[in-house]
Amino acid sequence: MTPITTAMVLAAGLGTRMRPLTLNKPKCLVMVGGRTLMDHMLDRLVAAGVTRVVVNVHAHADLLEAHLRGRRDVEILISDERALLMDTGGGVRKALPLIGDAPYIHCNTDSIWEEPNGSAIARLVAGFDAATMDARLMLADMDACLGFDGAGDFTMDEAAQIRLRGAAPAAPFAWTGVQVVNPAILADEPVEPFSFKRLWERSQAAGRLFGAPLGGFWMHVGDPAARDEAEARLAQSRAPSPT
Repeated sequence: MTPITTAMVLAAGLGTRMRPLTLNKPKCLVMVGGRTLMDHMLDRLVAAGVTRVVVNVHAHADLLEAHLRGRRDVEILISDERALLMDTGGGVRKALPLIGDAPYIHCNTDSIWEEPNGSAIARLVAGFDAATMDARLMLADMDACLGFDGAGDFTMDEAAQIRLRGAAPAAPFAWTGVQVVNPAILADEPVEPFSFKRLWERSQAAGRLFGAPLGGFWMHVGDPAARDEAEARLAQSRAPSPT
């Protein structure tokens, strides 16, 4: 397929679960392992061939924009949500004029992962087929993650079609916050706050919602305790092997 070189990073959340670390900065500027969460994600995107990133801003927007101006390896466009927070689906809908018509990579910023098999985003992109898929989600095994306190988000069948857990007590996969999306599924949505989940539900009903295993350990950095756990794991992985 045609390479995907555009991404959107959702960074407009209030970061309430990350307080007190977010009292004077957005969650995506919290440091983990010597880099901000935003830069961890931008590094992964650039490594996967992304050249253009749309970032939505709300809380501490001026501080985030100033930080982003320091990146010289990727073009960054701002979708301004200072006046109204648009939620996960509405934020993308508002940013569609910046994203364009081609499939894009959709990312949250509270996600760090290990890549023992090379770029997980590149593999996610390589398996995306816009003719049969509305979205392809990067999924983490519930036995290979930290900082995620839910019961799992999705099940996946042999054809890699996925379904939301719904009323089931548990599911084997957690969404990592990364997906490839055909923006056509948003074109008819109103420009208003709404959750991306309603798009997943529609795509699931049409048999067009797919998943792919991350193939590595995932860290959901959603609160200070998870940040500390992720910091410790990164420090351990970078420590020199005993001789």
